[in-house]
Amino acid sequence: MRSVLQLYGQAFEDPHSYGSAPPDDAYLQDLLARDDFVQVAAFAGTGEVIGALSAYVLPKFEQARSEIYIYDLAVAATHRRKGVAQALIGWLQDHARDIGAWVIYVQADYGDDPAIALYTKLGTREDVMHFDIEPADK
Repeated sequence: MRSVLQLYGQAFEDPHSYGSAPPDDAYLQDLLARDDFVQVAAFAGTGEVIGALSAYVLPKFEQARSEIYIYDLAVAATHRRKGVAQALIGWLQDHARDIGAWVIYVQADYGDDPAIALYTKLGTREDVMHFDIEPADK
């Protein structure tokens, strides 16, 4: 999991967010044991993490069903355009079927043309706006 965090920091050019305050082993073990968190990684023959996908299973309220939100997906620069991301999403599609999730969704930022091309190939595009709302002051 620590290698996954390092990969995300490099791929998203944000090593501070993914490395400045890493969770301890107990936190990571608890997270990985949860049914509502999904972590998948792809490895090179050397054991190096070359791709990773982190997702959340979200139980819905309007019907007795769940959906899966891909929160992070990255592939090491040296391994891109080789089907790694598609394989990770393929594994998640199988997992979604196995747990009865009705849809998987992901967002891509404007200008991230490789991600947009991949997701367009795999799914139906919906244009929405995304807002970050700060929690109330303590």
